[in-house]
Amino acid sequence: MYTHQKEIHAAGIPLAEARKAILFIHGRGASAEDILSLSDHLEISDAALFAPQATNNSWYPYSFLAPVSENQPALSSALDLIAGVVADIKDAGIPHDQIYFVGFSQGACLTLEYIGRNAERFGGAVAFTGGLIGKEINMSNYKGNFDRMPLLLTTGDPDPHVPVSRVELTKLIMEKMGAAVTMKIFPGRSHTISKPEIDLAKQFIFK
Repeated sequence: MYTHQKEIHAAGIPLAEARKAILFIHGRGASAEDILSLSDHLEISDAALFAPQATNNSWYPYSFLAPVSENQPALSSALDLIAGVVADIKDAGIPHDQIYFVGFSQGACLTLEYIGRNAERFGGAVAFTGGLIGKEINMSNYKGNFDRMPLLLTTGDPDPHVPVSRVELTKLIMEKMGAAVTMKIFPGRSHTISKPEIDLAKQFIFK
């Protein structure tokens, strides 16, 4: 088991000059640089971009559907790392409603877990193929109100790692916490980010 070193990759506009910031959170086996390249497809040119790098390229060792205790201490370390990046962005003068999140697969799960535990009116969030973390959902972990923050959830059906039922449950919980959720399920789509999903993100989150 491991904890994460603070390694943050940056791109886009320098934080001191930016009015908004976007956190990109990569999937298992991928890298910060991989996920940052998504900004080109999303056609984002007006923001400071940040992507933390997971130690050993994985945010936590087991499936996101394993008992939370089995993914510790890596999971808590990953959440702390994201919290630190968000704090740095806020310290630079960017308000919470101009902070956005984009995650894929394991990174989407981590994105949802972080915003669910720290709900406020962020600018928006995109979870490409992910859901809230844990064998059972512990509702006492999730606090705050999204105040109509736009949230995009996408997945394939079936997906080899993320069951549609968990995405649907995540949608219900996030809506109960005040998020304005758009969910799209793509039959037969492989475990990847497709162009239609990119287009949805541009339409609903980065318009």
